[in-house]
Amino acid sequence: MFGILLAEDEQVIREYLARALERSGYEVVAVDSGTTAAPLLEAERFDLLLTDIIMPEIDGIQLAQYCNMVSPTTNVIFITGFSGVALRAGASIPNAKILAKPFHLKDLVLEVERLFAKESCDKMK
Repeated sequence: MFGILLAEDEQVIREYLARALERSGYEVVAVDSGTTAAPLLEAERFDLLLTDIIMPEIDGIQLAQYCNMVSPTTNVIFITGFSGVALRAGASIPNAKILAKPFHLKDLVLEVERLFAKESCDKMK
C-alpha cells in the first residue's frame, strides 16, 4: 500500500482530500502544517508528499525542498490556488506535479494513481 503525507492548513480541505484518498485505498497521514509534516518525513517513509504551497511557518515549497533532502525517493504534488506561486514551485522542485485549485477529487485521485503506476513500472525495469 502506498503512503501519503498530506500537508494542508485548511481543515475542511485537508479532511476532504484525506477521505477521498483513503477511499481510493491509500494510507494517508494528514497534518495541518509544514512544521508538523517535516519531522514525519524523517521518522516515517512516505511515497508521496501532497502539500499546499501557501501555509504559515514552513510553506509547501520549503517542505518539498526539505523532503528532497531527507527522503529523496518521496514524490511531491503541490496543490495551490495561486498561479504565480505554482510557477515558483515548479522552478524549485522541477519533478513535482502541480494541481491548481479548484480541482475535482477524481482529478487528484487520477494524478496520484498515474504517479504510482509510473513508479511501479519503473521499479519493474
